[in-house]
Amino acid sequence: MSTNSSSPTRRSILAASAAAVVGSGLAPDLAKAQQVGTKRTDLQRHDLSIPGREMIQVVVELAPGVTAPAHTHPGEEIIYVLEGLWEYQVEGKPPVTLKAGEVLFIPAGTIHSAKNVGSSNGAELATYIVEKGKPLLTLAK
Repeated sequence: MSTNSSSPTRRSILAASAAAVVGSGLAPDLAKAQQVGTKRTDLQRHDLSIPGREMIQVVVELAPGVTAPAHTHPGEEIIYVLEGLWEYQVEGKPPVTLKAGEVLFIPAGTIHSAKNVGSSNGAELATYIVEKGKPLLTLAK
């Protein structure tokens, strides 16, 4: 995927993402306070056939040099890097650096953080399979 924000593909993805957010009823979540240099766009949320579980999908963007602090989720996270160069620190594993088109799986409850180590905007598609009714993110102590 091109990192040029004016490319037709990038514009199509952003337009589709915006339409999904508005159409899904998640738009009020966009007003939540966010860390400087971080943008989170909720795309969709659905109950699963597994009792007590839901799927949440978001686009997370980090400005160059910005780090998402160490945190956990009450379920699994599946990451697909859309653009930029990301370094992930996952508890119990060596750091891994991923570029656009690469993926990462983070097990439930595992402490992890991410940093945009590139010189341009970084974006990832994060899909969570989590326990319904629990906070999506808990900062690590």
